[in-house]
Amino acid sequence: MITVRSFSPDDASAAAELEKLCFSRPWSEKELSASASYRYSVYFTAEYDGAFAGYAGAYTAADTAEINNIAVLPRFRRLGVGSALIDALVSECLSRGIKKLSLDVRASNTAAISLYEKKGFYRVGVRRGYYAAPAEDAVLLDKDI
Repeated sequence: MITVRSFSPDDASAAAELEKLCFSRPWSEKELSASASYRYSVYFTAEYDGAFAGYAGAYTAADTAEINNIAVLPRFRRLGVGSALIDALVSECLSRGIKKLSLDVRASNTAAISLYEKKGFYRVGVRRGYYAAPAEDAVLLDKDI
């Protein structure tokens, strides 16, 4: 069973290890902890049958929010964890008066793009050469909420 709860300082270590698995430029435990504690941030942790499965975070400003990271451990992918994290972000953003969510994703990450589009995100552009290690374009997505 998937449980989504507020990200706590105790989650930063597991999230930092997950970052190393998922991203070529992972955030450190210190960066994650600081980011999650920022008053305009929204962070959640997902557990699957009690085990850390992933996390998601976003920054809010006025009536918009930008999702900075969503990461799910490989063994928990395609089980609804990413979807549950997005739902939690959307719900919290709605409660804060947010009207639009945005994010960027590597153009080659077709699984993530497919999930985002199923959750109502739509393509708004491309940032050429945005990512490094390896160099790659970013697909920009928005969701009206």
